Amino acid sequence: MTVPPALAEPMEADGIRLEPAAPSHREGLRAACTEDMDIWPIYAVNWGPEQFDDNFDKLRQRPRTQGFAILGEGGIVGMSAYLGIEPERGVLEIGNTYYVPALRGTGFNRRVKDLMIRRAFACGFRRIEFRVDSRNARSQAAMAKLGAVREGVIRAERITWTGHVRDTVLFSILAGEWPTVEGASARV
Repeated sequence: MTVPPALAEPMEADGIRLEPAAPSHREGLRAACTEDMDIWPIYAVNWGPEQFDDNFDKLRQRPRTQGFAILGEGGIVGMSAYLGIEPERGVLEIGNTYYVPALRGTGFNRRVKDLMIRRAFACGFRRIEFRVDSRNARSQAAMAKLGAVREGVIRAERITWTGHVRDTVLFSILAGEWPTVEGASARV
């Protein structure tokens, strides 16, 4: 299964650009990922220097996945991806998201997710999922602020790179909810 071509096109707005992850992004993304070495134990995979190359290659080669390098002022400032892309069901996940520490809490996540959500719904997807480690309070708060519905906890859902058996909090946004959620967030 290949990723629908329109889903993999670059996205741009408000001074940010999402480009399909390519070999030319490797070193800039590696540098961005080293800005917060303490964060990787709550991620499913380690994007620190010792496992960066392997995970970058896997992200680019994994079927039903489209990774993006995120460019902002000064170069690459993070990454995100469409995961588990299932056009036949109209479902995908947005995840594997990381931003350099200076952009956290600035509204940057909202701008990136708006681009990605709009694109997915425009491509005919009906449901977008977000899976967050139950220990990651910052990401859970970001999902709530985005307007995603917390559906519950999937217990012992995966084993992370550290060997931790992770409980995953599942959030979603449905296509019919997005205009309401988007409008409500614009007023906040």
